[in-house]
Amino acid sequence: MHIPHHADPDDPARQRELDRRRGRRAVNAALAGVLILLAVHALTGAADLRPWTVRPGVPEGLLGVLTAPLLHGSWAHVGANAIALLLLGALAGTVYPRATAGALASMWLGSGLGAWLLGEPGTHHLGASGITHGLMFLLLTLGLVRRDRAAVAAAMIAFLLYGGMLLTVLPREAGVSWQAHLGGALGGLVGALLLRRRDPAPPRKRYDWEDEDEATPAAAPRDADLEPPRPERVPVLWQRTDPPRGVVIPFRARDGRER
Repeated sequence: MHIPHHADPDDPARQRELDRRRGRRAVNAALAGVLILLAVHALTGAADLRPWTVRPGVPEGLLGVLTAPLLHGSWAHVGANAIALLLLGALAGTVYPRATAGALASMWLGSGLGAWLLGEPGTHHLGASGITHGLMFLLLTLGLVRRDRAAVAAAMIAFLLYGGMLLTVLPREAGVSWQAHLGGALGGLVGALLLRRRDPAPPRKRYDWEDEDEATPAAAPRDADLEPPRPERVPVLWQRTDPPRGVVIPFRARDGRER
C-alpha cells in the first residue's frame, strides 16, 4: 500500500520541533475532551439523565446517540473513561492527527448506534467508553495496514495499555454496555480503513548506500578490489601435511603365531 512520505528532513532540529508541536496539540486536544467530560458530569450529576441516554429500539432514544458519550453515571465511571481518552487520544492525535479527527464522527456515531441497535429494550446506555474503544481499534488497524515504524510502535503501545478492550466488545459483565463498545470499535475500524492515507508517513533517514545503489546500474561491474576472487584463485597460505604414522611392532603369541 502506497502512503505518501514527508520530504526528507533537511533540518533535524526543525523536524524535532514540528514533532513536539504536533504532540502538544494532541495532548491539549485530548485534555480538552477530558475537561469537557468532567464539566458535563459536574453540571449534570444530580439531574435525570435518562432522556439523554441511548434507549435501544425507541425512536426517542436516538437523541442519545449524540449526547450519551458526554454523560456518565458516577465519578468513577467518568474517571476511567477520562484516563483512557487522555492516553489513547493523545497517542492517536500525535501519530495520526488527520485520521483521528476524521474518524471521531464514525466512533461517536458507531458507539451510539451499536447500543441502540443491539441493546436490550428498556436499558439506558451512556458514557464515552465506546469512543475509547474506537481509538484503540483505530490505532491497531492503522498499525496493521500502514506498517511503518511509527504506526507499529503506536499500535504496540495502545495494546500494552488497553489490550483488554479486545475482549470487552463482547458480553462479559452485567451493567457494561458491550454494545456501545462494539459499535465504537467498528467505527474506529472503518475510520482507519477509510482514512489510512490521510496522514503521510513520518520522515525516514536516508543512508548513503541507498543513494549509491540507485546511482549504480544493476548490470554495472563492481570494483575489482571489492569483488572477492573465485575460490580456485585464492592463494593457499597453509598446506596441511599428514602427521607421521607410528611403527607397528609384531609380537609372538603363546601359540607361536605372530600377531
